[in-house]
Amino acid sequence: MMRTLSAPTDILAVLERLEQAGFASYIVGGAVRSQLQGNVPHDYDVCTAARPEQVRQICSEWKTVDTGLKHGTVTALTASGPVEITTFRLEGQYTDCRRPDRVEFVTDIKADLARRDFTINAMAWSPIRGLCDPFGGQRDLQAGILRCVGDPKQRMTEDALRILRALRFLSVYGFQMEPQTRQAVLHCRSLLQHISAERITDKLIRILCGPYVGQVLTEFSDVITEILPELRPMIGFDQNNPHHSYTLWEHSVRAVEAIPPRPELRMAMLFHDVGKSACYTEDSAGIGHFYGHAKHSVPLTASALQRLRLDNTLYDDILYLVRHHDTPLGLTPKTVRRKLAVHGERYSRALLAIHKADCIGQGTAPENLTAFLKSEDLLEAVLEEEGRFKRKDLAINGNDLIRWGMQGREIGEMLAALFNYVLDDPTRNTRETLYEKFCALQKEPNHMAFTVSGMSWKHCAQEVRQLLESLPSVEYANVDLPSGRVEVMGTQISPNEIRHVLADAGYKVAI
Repeated sequence: MMRTLSAPTDILAVLERLEQAGFASYIVGGAVRSQLQGNVPHDYDVCTAARPEQVRQICSEWKTVDTGLKHGTVTALTASGPVEITTFRLEGQYTDCRRPDRVEFVTDIKADLARRDFTINAMAWSPIRGLCDPFGGQRDLQAGILRCVGDPKQRMTEDALRILRALRFLSVYGFQMEPQTRQAVLHCRSLLQHISAERITDKLIRILCGPYVGQVLTEFSDVITEILPELRPMIGFDQNNPHHSYTLWEHSVRAVEAIPPRPELRMAMLFHDVGKSACYTEDSAGIGHFYGHAKHSVPLTASALQRLRLDNTLYDDILYLVRHHDTPLGLTPKTVRRKLAVHGERYSRALLAIHKADCIGQGTAPENLTAFLKSEDLLEAVLEEEGRFKRKDLAINGNDLIRWGMQGREIGEMLAALFNYVLDDPTRNTRETLYEKFCALQKEPNHMAFTVSGMSWKHCAQEVRQLLESLPSVEYANVDLPSGRVEVMGTQISPNEIRHVLADAGYKVAI
């Protein structure tokens, strides 16, 4: 079905001025494609037979900016926003795999469209002449086919970013790639090394957040691992475990598909198991295990993210979620309350989303999803009834402890102990109850309770207990995996010593 094309008043005015001066002019590219798809374009680009100096003179009623004179582009600042106006052109060689070394201005719209990347972008529309579609872009758009204009290998060699742009179209719109275009994408993937990290990251995030991302990650894993080689060992890796129906890469792809399309969530799911192949072991029954894989995944993820030059917030979020993706949030109000205190509301919600997506990606026991849904209900109930309890919400503070005879570092340690005490039962948060507990703790100097983050499976709890009991000052340690609560008994226990020995193993005393 042929859709009616149009443009905002300011765009039509630009076209009209150029046509009145005798120069054929069109809306081109994405704005035409978007309208044919039934969408409203975010912006409009104009192409014209007029030279840049003529464009500036003809469009003098608007302020103009010389945004790319070398390539024939002038930007008119209209009331509706900036409009890029580019002269019809041919292009020379692309020695840097990004931009043409030279351009040649022409007066033929079809010659201009012939230099463009894909047929669906090689369409132009004029309110006078209608749709100009010399390469069948509308037909391909209706059929859901992504096809290069001309020789696909030449198109990809000219500008390697087109490789990722092609994958973005597949991920966002669910297109199928025409065979020769697909072959060129795979053949030219090494040229992506010539593209800046910022441009790669922009396209990669759009690919990952598309509704058809699974198709792209499955069919074009060779391209993805070209820019993210840390992921390559995951391809075809048999997990050899009854809890997983798929290879490591297949599981990760399904987990990415299953999580909401937010950059930090999709990136975290892509990398959450990247360390598994490095810590694979088999038990006596031949079953595969990946003890400590979250810790192994963090440095590999960090290496990739640093190369992508993500902003600090996104970088920190992804690493945090990868590190804690296996950490249970608990199935009782007590454990959920404690984990909420450790992770905060934003990360707790994100981790629940990751747990659910990870479960779906395993493909073995859908009923396990019930536990995560229960944790989610408990989180909502705790937040609604109590809110997130923070240490500053304690009924006492450091000044009270000073009046009670404490000083220096022991004040913070006592506040942490009392905070842990209240997390188990918020009704304890009264001055009278906390003073009683303070007095009791003073009489038990060889007893400590705290919360450790980073424990995910039973072996983590065993490792934490062994690490603590290896300290000369600790006689006994009790570790509760679901809540992360740890109690130690001993003589002259040093909190700093405990923090250091756990930190060296990748754990953190959170409270």
